[in-house]
Amino acid sequence: MSFDLLESAKSIFNDNVVSQASSQLGESEGGIQKALSGIVPVILGGLLSKAGSSGNAGGLLDMVKGVAGDANPSAISGALQGGAGGLISKGSDLLRSLFGDKVNPIIGMLSSFAGIKESSASTLLQTAAPATLGTVGQYAVQNNLSPNSFLSLLDSQKDKILGAIPGGLNIAGILGLSSLGDLGKKLGMTGDTATTSAGAIDIKQVPTSNRWVWSLLLILVAIILLWYLMRGCGGNKPGGMPVSDSITTSQLADSASMSVATTPVETRESIKVTLPDGTVLDAYKGGIEDQLVAFLKDDTRKAGKDVWFDFDNLNFKTGSAELTEESMKQVGNIAAIMKAFPKAKIKIGGYTDRTGDSADNLRLSKERAESVVTSLKKDNTNAAQLLGAEGYGSQFAKAEASAPDEERKKDRHISVSVREK
Repeated sequence: MSFDLLESAKSIFNDNVVSQASSQLGESEGGIQKALSGIVPVILGGLLSKAGSSGNAGGLLDMVKGVAGDANPSAISGALQGGAGGLISKGSDLLRSLFGDKVNPIIGMLSSFAGIKESSASTLLQTAAPATLGTVGQYAVQNNLSPNSFLSLLDSQKDKILGAIPGGLNIAGILGLSSLGDLGKKLGMTGDTATTSAGAIDIKQVPTSNRWVWSLLLILVAIILLWYLMRGCGGNKPGGMPVSDSITTSQLADSASMSVATTPVETRESIKVTLPDGTVLDAYKGGIEDQLVAFLKDDTRKAGKDVWFDFDNLNFKTGSAELTEESMKQVGNIAAIMKAFPKAKIKIGGYTDRTGDSADNLRLSKERAESVVTSLKKDNTNAAQLLGAEGYGSQFAKAEASAPDEERKKDRHISVSVREK
């Protein structure tokens, strides 16, 4: 019998798990079942999307193998009872790796679809992520899958997975696709590339009579490449500037500002953000101050590890973790917000793109996140409200290292996670 990834994942969420989730979360069993009917294929769909766009099949394979031990009902039961908080935290990290800043919209969509609270949808999604992805990991371990065979497995399962995503869940729109079919096509293209690199084309099958043609083409390519390199080194292009990577860039740009990167900053709409203590902040519409204050004022929106807001006016001096003078205004605004909301507690996260050395990226992202925390303390933020800083390097980067800088900019940012409010 051939392996059915979707059914294997769904089997983990048996009647006992549904009953326990219903009891712990205060939801009907019907609501839990409906939510899970969307959650499992959505998680697997996120894996398909990541596999089709990241170009890092080996990293994804290691990720699912790392949670192979979580693919069992007892792990889910323990998390729901509050005895396995590590599983929910792990789920939060996995979801952020697959969906980035789209996790909150997905939670809201699942909540509306199943008719359950957003907090319940969040807990279910975070708990289900390690178990669902662990199903893939178990199969990969048992069958000793390579990155190429891992992609082939996903390609063989994609039609059933995509077909199982309920029509009421617009996962394609959230992922920026016109349809789920586009997701399948992207994975298919990746799979074709993997097959070719594995040796599907046998060079020995090229007729001997044509080999001289290939030799001539290779010589021509070498000549063109040599000319191109000599021209670049000769300084014929005036005003040439070296391309910066994520370690030497002077700006750790965030995804919010890059979404309007082609528009001059001057065209952004300036607004006044009024805090509960009467303080008035100068900010931009849709900027971190605007979003963060609206979130903290909204009692229906819950804090948690998956709640993040990106700085949109924060810069560092080249190759360092030292904030520029201009950045201190936004840091000061965040300090004022924390003072006005004394119950709020936050964590700072640093992120880079995939270019450069991964170890250096991880170090710099942590140092820059710590620099923001230090500046907040200097602005008299209550230390009890600051839960630390963490650098994630390129762990959650979406764009490939070879992608245009306009795409990679979205992966370089400093973010605020609201853990309590």
